[in-house]
Amino acid sequence: MAVLLPMIASSRSAAISDRITRPEQIIPALRRAMQVLTDPAECGPVTLSLCRDVQAEAYDYPESFFAEKVWVPRRVMPDAEEFAAAAAALRMAKKPVIIAGGGVLYSQATESLRTFAEAHGIPVMETQAGKSSLPHDHRLNMGSVGVTGSSASNALAVDADVVLAVGTRLQDFTTGSRALFQNPDLKIIGLNVQPFDAHKHNGMPLVADAQVGLDALHAALPGWIVEDEWSEKAETGKEEWLIAADKATATTNAELPSDAQSSAPYSAPVKTLRWSAPPVACRAELHKLWKAGKPGSYHLEYGFSTMGYEIAGGLGVKLARPQDDVIVMVGDGSYMMLNSEIASSIMLGAKLTIVLLDNAGYGCINRLQMATGGANFNNLLKDTHHVTLPGIDFAAHAAAMGAVSRKVSSDRRAGNRAAGNRKRRANHGDRDRYRRADYHR
Repeated sequence: MAVLLPMIASSRSAAISDRITRPEQIIPALRRAMQVLTDPAECGPVTLSLCRDVQAEAYDYPESFFAEKVWVPRRVMPDAEEFAAAAAALRMAKKPVIIAGGGVLYSQATESLRTFAEAHGIPVMETQAGKSSLPHDHRLNMGSVGVTGSSASNALAVDADVVLAVGTRLQDFTTGSRALFQNPDLKIIGLNVQPFDAHKHNGMPLVADAQVGLDALHAALPGWIVEDEWSEKAETGKEEWLIAADKATATTNAELPSDAQSSAPYSAPVKTLRWSAPPVACRAELHKLWKAGKPGSYHLEYGFSTMGYEIAGGLGVKLARPQDDVIVMVGDGSYMMLNSEIASSIMLGAKLTIVLLDNAGYGCINRLQMATGGANFNNLLKDTHHVTLPGIDFAAHAAAMGAVSRKVSSDRRAGNRAAGNRKRRANHGDRDRYRRADYHR
């Protein structure tokens, strides 16, 4: 829906931002807002800013302005020539893979993806935005791909001769800055509603809605299925990856758990959970290790790395899907940036389970800094210029806003308690600020 701000304002991040200085302007502005909000290629946030004096003005609006209208996002049909070329490339493929991006979820194409992949035996790998397009335990779901990818996905991507990229921008994290794909005969089919993304990496564009495109490709390839050798490689790769992932999340004798170990207790009941996670704390671990059991059970703001998004984003998920449990995982640094929506969730009666991972600063960024050969600087609190270090009691802070909260030493015990409590719960636990999960990619 459109966002109405009762003030003079603008938003650089909005897809459109319109300043209403006369009451009659709201007529075309609202129609334009709905046009943008339902456009599959150009959709984005809308800001309509009303001057305060305009709100007090009267205007004789026509009755037609209030007539009910249902806005339905268009499903773009593929061009005949682009479609024929894409179908021919797939028919000749020996080692095809599917990269499922956020467009699969936006298009509500998860069943079409499942049907297409199962019928033709094509392994599926998921971007951050596309994670949960297939259930975690589906035999063809190889997991995450790219810089934060699983060993199963990345091994297949190296040899793939055709990549069907569905609803993905194919940005650097997904392609490893294009270093991931190493087959000299590689063809990329860009199934996307946005022509800019469909043409990326010298791809074969297939500008179309994800659901429509997948259904059409399925109908055009009757009886075609990948060779057994490729299927066996995918199956073996996934088995090896699951063993490595289980090892990474298993408890150890370490004094403090890693980020990977911290996620394990909360990703167990995968069939009912939806969640929001931070863009920098645990992003690699969660992309790889979170067990998404159904479409939409994973949500992570990754496009703009918006720290502070987590609790507000989780509240939005809860308002959209009130019947689901929502777990928000947030680092202490991002929590400090924006935590006031805890109070909003209390006011609205929208239960969130907030898991705060305390590594005394920006632990993930610090690890990245160290991994590139840099010295520790200004990311962990102890490495900053300071007179004294803060000793923040995050559990007490959340409790002051009305949450049922506690500091925990056992992740699994915390997960069990949170599942049985109907109120907003905030769990605060210390984490190893240096240790990453020990698993291969």
